[in-house]
Amino acid sequence: MSVTTQLATMLAMIGMGSWLGAALDTYNRFLQRQNRKHWVVFINDVLFWIVQGLIIFYVLLLVNEGELRFYIFLAVLCGYAAYQSLFRMIYLRVLEWVISLAVRLYRFFIRLCYYLIVRPVQLLLQTLLMLSLFIWNVFLFVLRILYQCVKILFAPVRWIGFMVWRRIPQNWKETLKNFFRYLAGIIRPVKNMIVKWVLKWRK
Repeated sequence: MSVTTQLATMLAMIGMGSWLGAALDTYNRFLQRQNRKHWVVFINDVLFWIVQGLIIFYVLLLVNEGELRFYIFLAVLCGYAAYQSLFRMIYLRVLEWVISLAVRLYRFFIRLCYYLIVRPVQLLLQTLLMLSLFIWNVFLFVLRILYQCVKILFAPVRWIGFMVWRRIPQNWKETLKNFFRYLAGIIRPVKNMIVKWVLKWRK
């Protein structure tokens, strides 16, 4: 391994040590161990360290074709210590600012979707419902007026019919009643058959 490769490996591993410190702080910030179950924390820790090991080995593979030396571990440790002493507070502030910005953008997007999509749909549905209720009330009002008009128009006819019925002889009345009963007896089976057919067709 040449001196240039060794120097590049040292610098890369120092950078990976700093990366490891930043990744660990980011991981702890989002994991929130106190609110997680122990087995969940254990699984996440194992996966985190596996991923970090693969990343470091990949960088090492790019720099010196994956050759391990003792100073590589020292370089990673030095990079981690440099991050802890020099960059940790700055990174945590930047991380909190980025998280806060992301949360604000997310809330803004949710509100924007609400006022541009959800709220107009709600207003449209409310308007359609109110319009439907108004039309229904107008329809009922018109029906009431028509019913009253029909009652008024047919009142003379009803009165004339009542007067004519009173003047019909009693034997004719009995004949008419029997005739109407006969018609009712014919109509009732037809009505029952139609009802059964309609119910069967609906099924």
